Amino acid sequence: MAKRPSQEGLLSADWSPSVDITENKKSFLIKAELPEVNKEDVKVNIDKNILTISGERKFEINDEKEHRIERSFGTFSRSFSLPENIDASNIHAASKNGMLYLTLPKAEIKEQQQQIEIH
Repeated sequence: MAKRPSQEGLLSADWSPSVDITENKKSFLIKAELPEVNKEDVKVNIDKNILTISGERKFEINDEKEHRIERSFGTFSRSFSLPENIDASNIHAASKNGMLYLTLPKAEIKEQQQQIEIH
């Protein structure tokens, strides 16, 4: 018979959601598996070209007798270096059916050619 995780275990338990990253001509798409994680418990931040997804999956204590608990609970954090061509001001985040979808549009990079005069 499985025991309920202790409160201490809940606070220190770390897990890592699975993530898929794909790219097309216009954007990158990050899909993170976050089953039974409320969108209010997820944070998405960008700092110095590092995108971080963090949050917590809470263990619900009830009167039921658990026989096996295999899923991880507690806090999580995943960080990814972003390429320079991301338009960070237009990133879109959506949550649906236990998945977090982050669409990171590419910014247009204009090649700047310049003639340098030698003195």
